[in-house]
Amino acid sequence: MSPSLPLLNKKVLVPRGEGQAKSFSELVERYGGIPIEIPLIAFRPIEKNQRLQESLMVLDTYDWIIFTSSVTVETFFSFVDRVGEGFPRVAVIGKKTEKVLRERGIRVDFVPSVYVAEEFVAEFLPYVKPGIRVLLPKGNLAREYIATGLRKAGAVVDELIIYENYMPEESREKLAKMLSERELEILTFTSPSTVDHLMDVVGEYGLTDHLNECIIACIGPVTEKRLLEYGLPIHASPEEYTVDEMVKSVIDFLEKING
Repeated sequence: MSPSLPLLNKKVLVPRGEGQAKSFSELVERYGGIPIEIPLIAFRPIEKNQRLQESLMVLDTYDWIIFTSSVTVETFFSFVDRVGEGFPRVAVIGKKTEKVLRERGIRVDFVPSVYVAEEFVAEFLPYVKPGIRVLLPKGNLAREYIATGLRKAGAVVDELIIYENYMPEESREKLAKMLSERELEILTFTSPSTVDHLMDVVGEYGLTDHLNECIIACIGPVTEKRLLEYGLPIHASPEEYTVDEMVKSVIDFLEKING
C-alpha cells in the first residue's frame, strides 16, 4: 500500500445519494480508493399541507429557527421563496449546514462546538428564555432530543416535518449483490438511518457473515450506538464528525493493522 495512496484499490461504500456523494467519492479517490456509491438513504419533501403552510406564514413570530442538516436547509427553502426582514435568528448543527446557509446569504447566529444534538442543547441553553419561540424543521425519523431539551428550559418549540427519508429500491439490490460477492471492503455510515437500512438488507438476504471481513467506520456517537446495538464492531470513528475526518480515521486504522 503506497503511503501517498493509503486506500489504494480499497472498495469503499459511499452511502449518499446523487448530489451529495460527489465530494465524498472524490475524497476516497484522492487516497487511491474505489468509491462505490450506493445511497442508503434518500430524501423527499412532504406534500404541502395545512400545518406546513400555516407555520411558514408566521415565520416572523419565531425567535429562532434550527437547521440540523444541509438536507433540512435545501428542503426548507424549496418551500420558502425568500427571506424577509422578520426571518428568525438561525442556529445550526455542522459546518456543511452553516456553509449552505451562508451561500444563500443567510446569517448563522449559533453553531455548537461539537456537531451533535446533546452538545447543541447544552451550548444553546444560555440563549433560551421562558416563552422563546423556536421552529425546528426536520425529517420524519429525526430524534426528539433538541425539542425536548429546549422545552425543559422553557422554550416553545414547534417541530415541523418537511421531508421523509427512505432507502431507494435500486440500492437494496445493488447492496445485496455487492455484499454477497464480497465486493465492499470498507463500510461507512453517516447516520443511524444508514445503519438501519443496510442491516435491513443484510437481514433480508442473510448476509450477516459477509460483514465480518469489512472495516466499519461511522460519524458521531448516535450512529456508533446504533452499530453497537446490531452487534457490529466500529473500527474507525473520528472525534470531529465530518466525512473528511471519518476517511482519515479509516486510514489511521489501516496503518495500524498494516504496521
